[in-house]
Amino acid sequence: MLTRSALESELRPYRGRVYRIVEAQHRISTNRLADSNADQALLEVLADEVKPALPESARHLPWLLASPFRYGLGRPSRFRAAHVLPGILYASEAIETAVAEAAHWRMVAFSRSPGFRLPRTPTPMSAFSTVVMTDRLLDLLGGALAAQHEDWTHPTDYAQTQALADVARTLNAGAIRALSARLNGGVNIAVLDPAALSPAVRPHSSWAFLVTRDGLLAIRELSDQTMRFTTPEF
Repeated sequence: MLTRSALESELRPYRGRVYRIVEAQHRISTNRLADSNADQALLEVLADEVKPALPESARHLPWLLASPFRYGLGRPSRFRAAHVLPGILYASEAIETAVAEAAHWRMVAFSRSPGFRLPRTPTPMSAFSTVVMTDRLLDLLGGALAAQHEDWTHPTDYAQTQALADVARTLNAGAIRALSARLNGGVNIAVLDPAALSPAVRPHSSWAFLVTRDGLLAIRELSDQTMRFTTPEF
């Protein structure tokens, strides 16, 4: 692992549009529990009261961008150990990488569910984009950091990346740029500091995720774009 002073010298400015894909946002998951708009609004308020606290630094963001910083305690990720809050927003520099990342974690969730039965219908997914802008980004694709690319992209061992992120936080790094471990050649951005995010969110595309017996099929609506992922890839 590089020293703190060595990492400080690797920080650089970054500005770029990034993409993220989540379950479809055209409907509210709690609306089936309410009989009126007033009841729906009250239910959303009550749900917010029991959620983890949103960091002050993320409160200016729309909920699509703010939510990742609220959650994660107990669930480690590539650049955040299980005991670390706030969370991290993960996004990708291309929509195909964002789809591959979402497909991977959907398959992981299904594989960990006892008695899992394949869904009979596709799951609608929504892709959106925003801009990341920071003067303090660690780019694992260049400089001295690129030499450890196998550590940064290990499919299951996050010890090195989490240790790197711990040091990056002490340096007030805004984000980390790294190769995707799920799509060859894909590039991800892990946003550590909510201030690095533009509050503006731009809708990008709608997708349908269909789980198959050997993997997952991602189909972009109103397009002929299709991505297929097989179980060995996960």
